[in-house]
Amino acid sequence: MIRSAGILLYRAPARAEPVEAQDFEVLIAHMGGPFWAKKDAGAWSIPKGEFDPDVETAQDAAFREFREELGVDPPAGPYVELGTWSTSSGKKVTAFAGDGSGFAASGFVYGTFELEWPPRSGLMQRFPEVDRAEWMPLDAARDRLVKGQRPILDALLAHLAARG
Repeated sequence: MIRSAGILLYRAPARAEPVEAQDFEVLIAHMGGPFWAKKDAGAWSIPKGEFDPDVETAQDAAFREFREELGVDPPAGPYVELGTWSTSSGKKVTAFAGDGSGFAASGFVYGTFELEWPPRSGLMQRFPEVDRAEWMPLDAARDRLVKGQRPILDALLAHLAARG
């Protein structure tokens, strides 16, 4: 079974009136490479990646993957484990949430991967793992996240509502 772990940063919107849990914003990343280049809906992800649970913990992997994908360290915690979900491909994704207030979505240096492109051409090209990361409202994030990660937003909403 393939295991993956990632970080979902959240922040309250910059306004004075009372803020409800659904008003929060999250930091998500648009997946890189030629397959995702012209897609928006269902083409975003939390910064995450695979790990071997015999070698590192899910939280250690989530921090490592955040650094590898975005080229910056995640903000200092605390972080809460939101849960683990199975995707349609059978991968298990564990998500951690942290308050990203004050974390600027800038200065990113995206990690890369190699892929034969165009297919069956014999040409290997490098592509960014993600090509941009942005803060966005939860409703917009729900439409943009890949389907298997949308339950992570529900878990975040429940966490924020429980915090008050």
